[in-house]
Amino acid sequence: MEHEYKAPAHDEGLSFRLMTLEDIPNVMVVEHDAFTLPWTEEAFHNELKLNHFAHYMVMEYERRTIGYAGMWTIVDEAHITNIALLGTYRGRKWGERLLSELMKTASFLRMERITLEVRVSNEVAKRLYMKKGFKPAGIRKGYYSDNGEDALIMWADLPPYREYGGEEGSEGLL
Repeated sequence: MEHEYKAPAHDEGLSFRLMTLEDIPNVMVVEHDAFTLPWTEEAFHNELKLNHFAHYMVMEYERRTIGYAGMWTIVDEAHITNIALLGTYRGRKWGERLLSELMKTASFLRMERITLEVRVSNEVAKRLYMKKGFKPAGIRKGYYSDNGEDALIMWADLPPYREYGGEEGSEGLL
């Protein structure tokens, strides 16, 4: 069954749904647009087919994939693996919408905390994460293999799903 979220009228045409194997070619376009070290198609296949901890969603605008996000859920913690939006759609606060939807899904899956790594130089992303309640928690030295840049580790507490307006027992996106 396909789960889909319809956006409010001010973002008409924007929707979120579970990523499928058929989405991988479109996700690769986003991946190459967003990252200097993009994941491979094989990595996404493995995440979707073999990793039982993995949950991925796509963000569509007028039925075109413009972004995606993924996380691993382990015990009561979610680890964001990727979050990306095509460059031509940035600046509309849609990256924030994508992150919000991922956090809401983590809450639905009964996660209590969420974490990620971000380049220490990525001020735009760090501001977004702090706006969403993430706080710095440490540094991973030389984390990024393309240039040896450090990663800032950030954590946020997640509210219970019902605080997002969800009801116990309702279906989630993932």
